[in-house]
Amino acid sequence: MNKKAIGLKWETAAREYIKTCGYEIVCCNYRCFIGEIDIIAKEQKTIIFIEVKFRSSRHFGTAVESVDYKKQQKIRRVAAHFLMTTYHTESIPCRFDVLGFDKEKITYIKNAF
Repeated sequence: MNKKAIGLKWETAAREYIKTCGYEIVCCNYRCFIGEIDIIAKEQKTIIFIEVKFRSSRHFGTAVESVDYKKQQKIRRVAAHFLMTTYHTESIPCRFDVLGFDKEKITYIKNAF
């Protein structure tokens, strides 16, 4: 299986997992000139920006550990762009979650950063 097919498999699994949490998926793979957010969901009035990571090995750490400070800052900037272009404000309740897949183990961290 190539990288694209592997990514698609885990993105599909992530969407299914998010739905079981009771969230409404607003957008997948939101892209702008700054970067990308894997999943944008909604829980009541809160917008949730979700970074999805997969690791087939823990040689370089777990999937959730790979979302480092630099990646978090980029996600925040993309989220601000999304809020401003979609809702014309940044004053909407939101949070940043990380969904990690380490082989078949799922780790979901709410308010990860």
